[in-house]
Amino acid sequence: MQRAMAQYVPREMAVLGLVELALSFTVIYLMIQVSAATAWMPERPGRLPGNSVALAALIALSIGLIGLGLGLYQPEVCLNRKRLLPATCLAAVLTFAVLLAFGGGLAERFTVWQAVETAKLCAAWLASMTVLRLLWGLGRVRGFLVRRVLLLGDAKQAAAFNARLQSRRGRIFEPVTMPVREVSWPKLRRHGIWGVVIASGIDEPTADSLLDCKLRGIPVLSGAAFHEHYLGRIDLDSLTADGLLLGDGFARGGASAALKRLCDIVIAIVMLMLTLPPMAAAALAIKLDSRGPVFYRQQRIGQFGETFTMFKFRSMTADAEVGGKPRWAQQQDPRIIRVGRFLRASRIDELPQLGNIIRGDMSLVGPRPERPHFVEQLVRAIPFYRQRAYVKPGLTGWAQVNYPYGASVEDAREKLAYDLYYVKHRSVWLDLVILLSTVRVVLFRDGAR
Repeated sequence: MQRAMAQYVPREMAVLGLVELALSFTVIYLMIQVSAATAWMPERPGRLPGNSVALAALIALSIGLIGLGLGLYQPEVCLNRKRLLPATCLAAVLTFAVLLAFGGGLAERFTVWQAVETAKLCAAWLASMTVLRLLWGLGRVRGFLVRRVLLLGDAKQAAAFNARLQSRRGRIFEPVTMPVREVSWPKLRRHGIWGVVIASGIDEPTADSLLDCKLRGIPVLSGAAFHEHYLGRIDLDSLTADGLLLGDGFARGGASAALKRLCDIVIAIVMLMLTLPPMAAAALAIKLDSRGPVFYRQQRIGQFGETFTMFKFRSMTADAEVGGKPRWAQQQDPRIIRVGRFLRASRIDELPQLGNIIRGDMSLVGPRPERPHFVEQLVRAIPFYRQRAYVKPGLTGWAQVNYPYGASVEDAREKLAYDLYYVKHRSVWLDLVILLSTVRVVLFRDGAR
């Protein structure tokens, strides 16, 4: 649970969230107190509590949960101004809608004046959050909130490690290097080193110095442990069969599997009912846009390597694979029909897979199911690729919310690092984290092709 939480909301984001929760409560409480004199709160407050403190706490918590779902506490959103403002505004708009619906009751009268006062409350919250986020951003730019990580390894390993950290959106870790002989607790403290990552063997004097650092509170980790604990992925470069066999994780009881299956069925049925209107609109749009069937049936590899038929809305031309040879989708793929670009970007083309979930072929969360042709290639090219199939494939997954759409063997290798992390650490909590992250992925169209 702690690992999953650390991946979704890093320590710096958690601190920011607590500060924002306190500020939200304060601002909302003051606005309620001011507005109470002008009859914002009706005599019958509908489904909301009448007590100002309880009401402010409920609204602040609701805003926080909405923001969590929109990715406001993900570094890649929080540190991206193009995403941050729309996501924050959307959180305010959704909160406004909730207050309108429940403040006067769904079927009760909610006056225009009350709606205006509610809008003022949301605007005040939005302004306070914008100021706080700007101050937080300045603090991070100045290095107050960045973890400096010392890497001990050869030049090739250091370059690969640096490239991996630099490629991550919303970077929290800053890689640094120094000569091994200079490693000591006073030196690391003077340079603001948060932790040490050992990527290769070290001599005895260096080991003694690092032990002193660790006992004084500086984290010292192997490269594999750093990737797993703080990057939410398995380091495939150091992965061995012995490590998988003797390491922790992977075990899961029957009760957990039964609970996951029950959640899959209930949530899939609810989602199917809620998405029937957009699915009907998608089917009509596909039929009007191009010739061919509305649905696309494709063989995919499921749990334990078994093949099943997966359903999707057709987003490409009917003759997309002339000769029957499978091809990965590319950026601006000419085979995609006009309406198909929207369906793929919004993930609406995936909604028919809710039927696969109800049937038991898939789960809501898990590695994405690949086609047999590609699996045969990837098993030969990537060690331990077959092990991702020991859990049911999912509609969404840890790799999908952490890595963009893959269309090559190297992309598949990078996604495998996240898939194996999920296989090893899967839990109800991690599934919830992934589902919340999926909201952000869909809204910002991350990785769609």
